[in-house]
Amino acid sequence: METSLEQIRTYARSRLGEAGSHGMDHTERVTRLCRMIGQREGVDMDILIPAALLHDIARPLEKEQGLPHEEEGARMAEDFLASIHYNPHLIPEICSAIRTHRFRSHEQPVSLESRILSDADKLDALGAVGIARTFMRAAEHSGSMDDAVLHFHDKLLKLKDRMYTDAGGKIASKRHAVLETFLKELAEETDTSLP
Repeated sequence: METSLEQIRTYARSRLGEAGSHGMDHTERVTRLCRMIGQREGVDMDILIPAALLHDIARPLEKEQGLPHEEEGARMAEDFLASIHYNPHLIPEICSAIRTHRFRSHEQPVSLESRILSDADKLDALGAVGIARTFMRAAEHSGSMDDAVLHFHDKLLKLKDRMYTDAGGKIASKRHAVLETFLKELAEETDTSLP
């Protein structure tokens, strides 16, 4: 398994690059959260960890070609995992988790592994890291500080109530409070009506 994970990690890095709001640094944090929650839940790590490492591999294609990264990523993962002779019985579950991880996915995650991946991906959009990523994302899209704040209200503040696991929910509550505190402070500091 360890050799396979290193092959998977290397492939993901080659697709994503190191940094960015959805770079390999995000993927590594999501993988760490998956490992932590997955161990508590007693899930099949041979499904969960590859899914976490591969969940965003099509992000660059989404940006370039408009392809939904969750669908294209599942297809790419299936091809890649077959090419390294990963356990063929696990590949459909890995791909299903990738296909259903996104906040705006049309399909809902069904397996516990896919629900954990969905939770971990959302958790990385909350808390201090989520704040940093939101402003990175705004800059990547040539957006302003106001665009970043809008993203908090359109998506991030809704994530706490969209968790599937108890462990994810507990972490989300803590990180959600960080967002609320930050937004309150930001509103005070940017209030132009004050003397």
